[in-house]
Amino acid sequence: MSTPVAHGSIRRRLLLSLLVSAAVLAVVVYFMVQSVARQVAQESQDNVLAASALSILDSARFSGGQINVDLPYSALSMLDSISDERVFYAIQLGDEFLSGYQNLPSPESTPGGGPAFLSAEFLGEEVRIASVQRRVSTDIGQSFLQVSVAQTLSGQKQALARISRTSMGIGAGFFAISVLLATIVARSTIRPLDRLTASVSRRGPKDLRPVAAPVPTEMVPLVTSLNSLMRRLQHSLMRSEDFIAEAAHRVRTPLAVVRTKAEIVQRKSDDPETRAALKEMIHAIDDSSRTAGQLLDHAMVTFRLDHLLREEVSLLRMVHDTVERLRPVSDLKDIDIDATGTEDIIIDGDPILLQNALHNLLDNAVKYAPSGAQITVSLTQREGAASISITDTGLGFPEAELDHLTERFSRGANAQNIVGSGLGLTIVKEVVEAHGGKMQIGNNTGGGACVSLLFTLS
Repeated sequence: MSTPVAHGSIRRRLLLSLLVSAAVLAVVVYFMVQSVARQVAQESQDNVLAASALSILDSARFSGGQINVDLPYSALSMLDSISDERVFYAIQLGDEFLSGYQNLPSPESTPGGGPAFLSAEFLGEEVRIASVQRRVSTDIGQSFLQVSVAQTLSGQKQALARISRTSMGIGAGFFAISVLLATIVARSTIRPLDRLTASVSRRGPKDLRPVAAPVPTEMVPLVTSLNSLMRRLQHSLMRSEDFIAEAAHRVRTPLAVVRTKAEIVQRKSDDPETRAALKEMIHAIDDSSRTAGQLLDHAMVTFRLDHLLREEVSLLRMVHDTVERLRPVSDLKDIDIDATGTEDIIIDGDPILLQNALHNLLDNAVKYAPSGAQITVSLTQREGAASISITDTGLGFPEAELDHLTERFSRGANAQNIVGSGLGLTIVKEVVEAHGGKMQIGNNTGGGACVSLLFTLS
């Protein structure tokens, strides 16, 4: 049986796709948090700087022909309370510098007259500058009084670094949660396929019923094709079994006629060579007839296994009935069959199949045991299992062939001169396994064969 070549895993592909998406989203979240934090920090600092500059501008007064500016304490203290940043300011009237740091850069005025902002370098440090201006009247006419306030950015950078670490932690946490969710989603998505696989794999080799379990919409075409294949395969198997059964039935009748004619000719013939040839012919006819019968039995067993009945079966009654049916044959060979066990055991199963299996075992024991042998059929119950053991004092099984005797048409090397088909043990094994049991084959310590049928009791 060829094994399909695996080409990747759906679960792995789905999980990888989800993880890549999660990683991309984690990176996006990181940069979004960074961007928002930087924007919020910048706006917060700009608002404080603008408020400080307006506070200074509001304190300006024109008297005595000059501009008087009293720096309010709150104007610069509001900046000092935020962090340990350095603060700079500059006040100028038109092009005339009045107070503060003369070289402090000044941002360009906005068209609406609102605060203007500028990021620049001053005295070797990066600063953020806010500038406001207002029109004032002087002795020489109208002019603009401009106030600029600057603050270094080291504290803001430290805050952004902390936010960066926090956002990195948020991104890592988001990715970890996404990995967990992706794993759950992947398993949940593949679970219907796993259930379908388990449902099909748990079936026996002859269970070709259509799959009726509910499946997702995407799997409906697959299940439909699978059911169609099963129907075609079941139809083909039924035709094959019907053909075998019909062929076996049609072969047995003419073989019986030929055997009868050969026996008549053998009795009437006085030629030793002719009698020997007819004896070999009768042996071959018996072998062919038994093979045809076993093929017919096997076809019947195969059909019933596909439609296994479940009834209460008395193992004690079945053992005694089978022994009595074969007693006439065993008496002809002077073989004694003894059934032991008085406790009845009830199991659920197909009575016809179980009877056929036990009959095949006893028939084999009678056929292969020599004249005067002893066959014992014992029914026992132990460790939650029912056991039917058949032991004899015959030839036993070849030790080297024990593992192959249940294969179709397989016979031991010590049974080649005895009529047989090699299907008896195959039928028994299939019946027992269909009932959830197992068959054990071995030899007795003192000689002879031993076959046990074990059935689990519920």
